[in-house]
Amino acid sequence: MLVEVNMQNKELVEQNEKTKKTPISEKNKELINKYIDYLKYERKLADNTLKAYNNDLKCIRDLKLFKDLTYDDVLKYLKDNDWYTSKSIAHQITVFNSFFNYLRDENIVKYNPFDYVSSPKVAKCLPKYLTEEEVNKLLDVPISTIYDFRDKAMLEVLYGTGLRVSELSNLKVSNIDFNECVIRVMGKGSKERIVPVNDTALGYLKRYIEDIRPQILKKHDSEYLFISNAYKNISRVSIFKVIKKHCLRAGIKKDVSPHVLRHSFATHLLMHGANIRIIQELLGHEDLATTEIYTHVINEQLKKDYETYHPRSHKD
Repeated sequence: MLVEVNMQNKELVEQNEKTKKTPISEKNKELINKYIDYLKYERKLADNTLKAYNNDLKCIRDLKLFKDLTYDDVLKYLKDNDWYTSKSIAHQITVFNSFFNYLRDENIVKYNPFDYVSSPKVAKCLPKYLTEEEVNKLLDVPISTIYDFRDKAMLEVLYGTGLRVSELSNLKVSNIDFNECVIRVMGKGSKERIVPVNDTALGYLKRYIEDIRPQILKKHDSEYLFISNAYKNISRVSIFKVIKKHCLRAGIKKDVSPHVLRHSFATHLLMHGANIRIIQELLGHEDLATTEIYTHVINEQLKKDYETYHPRSHKD
């Protein structure tokens, strides 16, 4: 009988805990969803960015009702999660700060508890990029199947235009203008930009569209440019795998992603004297400061070259 009563008590406690937690979670979830809608429809952020914001905000969803969250709660959360890297913590603080600014502007909270939180210092990481020799090795992929040709065309477009992986995945055949030698790209925030394409990439694109793509599609239809063997537009994950596969075949040991090719595109343009504002336009950066990181890459390379080749830089 005692065991039975204890079991009932345990169930009541668990039920009470759930009852306590659910309203907090649900009310906060409602506010998060409202904020995500604001980012989507008013700020016009990309789907992947919205998912990232949503995931970050889930971390504090069950802490306390947002209107009751205090500076001490924030400090405790950060202390309990100090195993995160400085970069991750700084990123989360930025996300939470923006979210609570929104809640304050909407008169949902009286103040922003993250206003008083200092982000940890994060060391600036220079973008990783391939040398021109490494890019040539990667682009010199052996072509033995229709998918090899598709991969070759994709790699030429990635390096030749500096597109983001999501932009490449979502490219449509109608986005290619062979007469003007440009691609119309739908970038972040649904902003369209025009990116020129070099003759080599255009040549591979033309043959891919006319000869190779119909073989991949067989009798299926698709408006997308680069097609998977499932007859859909090639996914971001598949593009990563394509690059890894061909880097391995080319003997490139660096960890190469689509973004590394984007960095390589920008860095090589800058090395050859391109105006940084033109590079900003090509990359679709809103803020010039985002593009200016490539000048640091060039400066680091210049220092290395100086130390290697200047006769007075070597100590006996």
